[in-house]
Amino acid sequence: MSSTIETRLADLGVTLPEAAAPAANYVPFVKTGNQLFVSGQLPMSGGKIEVTGKLGDGLGVDEGKHAAKLCAINLLAQAKAATGDLEKVVRLVKIVGFVNSTGEFADQPQVINGASDFLVEAMGDKGRHARSAVSAASLPFGAAVEIEAIFEIAD
Repeated sequence: MSSTIETRLADLGVTLPEAAAPAANYVPFVKTGNQLFVSGQLPMSGGKIEVTGKLGDGLGVDEGKHAAKLCAINLLAQAKAATGDLEKVVRLVKIVGFVNSTGEFADQPQVINGASDFLVEAMGDKGRHARSAVSAASLPFGAAVEIEAIFEIAD
């Protein structure tokens, strides 16, 4: 597989969207030292939320995985906006995935695998990360998944 993140994305048929603007009074990312904190990203595609609803009540794991992958694509779009060049990303440190799910739904880790698997495909070993996958009673705009990230970046 190709060595740069941008080339890997092209090989995967993924074009990063323009980084989404914040929906409220916060910033989409914060750089401090060699860390980049990216605010929670929703499963946006084409300027709108593509996957809404609750896992375990109308949505299955496959739809959740797709939503998580879209969140991951948007995380990389924010990282590119923050750094100007994805090659300045030293590694993905951690993601935290929130899954809009019923109390009985227990497959949050499988849903967030949609993001984890994609990030490793796109970033290679730089994409191996720590993570949390938790249930949420609801998410902004009815989104099925929201994911935030911490990256290590070069100076």
